[in-house]
Amino acid sequence: MTVIQDSPAPATAVDDEAEILNLYRAHLSKGRATLAELFGSHMEVASEGAWLTTSDGERFLNAGGYGVFIMGARHPIVMEEVERQLRTHPTATRILLEPTVARAAEALVSVMPAGLDRVHFALSGAEAVETGLKLARAGGFKRTVSMRGGYHGKTLGALSATAKDVYQAPFRPLIPDFQHLPFGDADALEAELRAHPGELCVILEPVQGEGGVIIPPRGYLKRVEELVREYEGFLILDEVQSGFGRLGEWWGADVEGVVPDVLLTGKALGGGVMPVSAAVATRKAFRPFDKDPYVHTATFSGQPVLMAAVQGAIRAVKEERLVTRAMDLGARLLPRIAEVAHRNIPELVVDVRGQGLLIGVELVEAGLAGELLIELFNHGVVANHSMNGSSVVRFTPPAVLDDTDVDFLVNSFDLATRDLIKGAAKMPEGGN
Repeated sequence: MTVIQDSPAPATAVDDEAEILNLYRAHLSKGRATLAELFGSHMEVASEGAWLTTSDGERFLNAGGYGVFIMGARHPIVMEEVERQLRTHPTATRILLEPTVARAAEALVSVMPAGLDRVHFALSGAEAVETGLKLARAGGFKRTVSMRGGYHGKTLGALSATAKDVYQAPFRPLIPDFQHLPFGDADALEAELRAHPGELCVILEPVQGEGGVIIPPRGYLKRVEELVREYEGFLILDEVQSGFGRLGEWWGADVEGVVPDVLLTGKALGGGVMPVSAAVATRKAFRPFDKDPYVHTATFSGQPVLMAAVQGAIRAVKEERLVTRAMDLGARLLPRIAEVAHRNIPELVVDVRGQGLLIGVELVEAGLAGELLIELFNHGVVANHSMNGSSVVRFTPPAVLDDTDVDFLVNSFDLATRDLIKGAAKMPEGGN
């Protein structure tokens, strides 16, 4: 295994890999335990910046994390804000005025498209999706359109919008009146809006991350907005993964100057330290929640320690110009990754595509994507598969990579693809 060695991280007596694996099987998930074994049953025990450390002292470049770590792990600005709040008032009663949630909302609105100025905080991306869908329903939009290949989470409302049979099938019947259309096909959307004027909520991602880094045709997102306005619909942009600088803009909405009724954010919003998400809406869209503060609530929505993380995350992105850095790093990484893929595995790769620091490598079959993930890990890099595009290996590295990190990532990909082609050559014809 080619990894950068460091001094071993301290481990307690109970943190034995075999014991932890057995605890996964006994109390968490047998499937997760099996997956961990494919990656050598390593335990991650520490992280800083772009790197994570395992219990045996090996270090791995984190180009995964499903988009959470745009500013890396334990960013000092975020940690400073969170530690200060932990020492003073981490959890509030939610009865009295509490300043951190107000300041966090103000900070978040400051980086939003103009007109989005009402905020509901939650914990997970799926909760943010539920909030957006409920705002649409409360506003009278009883039908919902989402896009094939889109991923919006796995709670019942979010799952109804996530057009993936393997996730939906065990839980049917789901919420009725959800329709799934081809992503990137504005004509199909117009036909549906024309058939149901004034009734449709449209939810989609600017770039489908879990779909396999699917980038729509230029102008598509703006056309979607125009059609929704023409037929008096309701527009939700799910930027839980694509937002907060990941695409080289604060939001995918900014690329084409789109202002939805609700924009959803999460993952990186907590600065890689705390789980936080939010639905940010126009005043008109937010009106049902303004009328009754108890119509949509959650105990941990807007808790002070989470809001401290949000303020720290926004400060870090602004002060270190991480949005611009994500754009620049993506422009450097994408052609280098593409060159390696097309040179080393031309018969195995379908496409290499990306925007900012959301990069996908599509292989000819899902099994090869799994093998490539393992080979990347063997060469010191953590990446992800795509849940709605299982043949796509996805890189979501942080915007804090330095030149050495960039070279390490590309070199590891080079070695991993060389090993992948060796393994494919040894595979019996028709075998997996």
